[in-house]
Amino acid sequence: MIPLSLIQSTAETLMDKAAIDIPEDYLNGLQKAAETEDGDLSSFVLKAMLENYEAAKEDRRAMCGDTGVPRWFVKMGNDASVEGGMCALETALRRATASATNGVPLRPNRVHPLWRTDHDNNVGINAPEIEYAFEPEGEWIDLITVHKGGLFGTDYRMLFPSDGIQGIKRFYLDSLMAFGKRGLTCQPAIIGIGLGGSKDICMTLGKRASVLRTVGSRNPDPRIAEMEEEFKELGNSIGMGAMGFVGKNMVVQCNIEVGYCHTGGMPMSVHAFCLSSRRAVARLWPDGRVEYRTDPDWFTPYMRRETVEWDSVKEPSHEPA
Repeated sequence: MIPLSLIQSTAETLMDKAAIDIPEDYLNGLQKAAETEDGDLSSFVLKAMLENYEAAKEDRRAMCGDTGVPRWFVKMGNDASVEGGMCALETALRRATASATNGVPLRPNRVHPLWRTDHDNNVGINAPEIEYAFEPEGEWIDLITVHKGGLFGTDYRMLFPSDGIQGIKRFYLDSLMAFGKRGLTCQPAIIGIGLGGSKDICMTLGKRASVLRTVGSRNPDPRIAEMEEEFKELGNSIGMGAMGFVGKNMVVQCNIEVGYCHTGGMPMSVHAFCLSSRRAVARLWPDGRVEYRTDPDWFTPYMRRETVEWDSVKEPSHEPA
């Protein structure tokens, strides 16, 4: 059984790491963008951000003044057990969020949508969000925190099967242009695309693709992996760079995740993480071990399973039926 005290203390550490320490995979992607960027203002922004990341680590201060809205993703092995149960786990994550808001500190961004009241701690009704996933084996729990910008940088459209890949590209480019020209995102960013599912699942897939996959990862379906690389190049061809200035590095990586949908439609969502890609992960074991990392490892073969039963030996073919 995993102690509740370990969950809360680890969660508080993760909040600190996410706010201050930029993940190495994203940092590498950003450095490559800086090396190829030739737009004057875009180059200036990238250079300033890279310097800011170093200053944040040295001073142990949040890397960006707007620390976004903290959220949690919890993945559990099938045999995992939590002291006090799942309600106690959620309480521990809410306590950790409140503690870190005042301790790191984080900007208390959460308010009631109508009354604009807040508790000065990023905790409230349905805040922070806590999402769950499971794996067939293991006694461990993965705690993943993401501090994502909570205002803009997302869009949705119901496409139709006849729109095809060209329709997907059009909406993708429409979204990036709107994000850049209207100042709706802080790019360059990891872009996540959700294809399929119902409207809510489509949005969830796109958001998870943007915040839970690392730079350099690829969808296991080779055709979708080719789309990811093509869409990265396509996004960087529109003439926008850092923060919407003229440049050629708007997209650090494009990640695409899919879900089966109604036969008459093809839902699509587009999500941008941000220039401060804030995420941190830890795996907790019943014996008290804690292993920190930055790769959420969320989209496992089990998470992408297509069949009724799960056979860990038989890998999906990704061939059309």
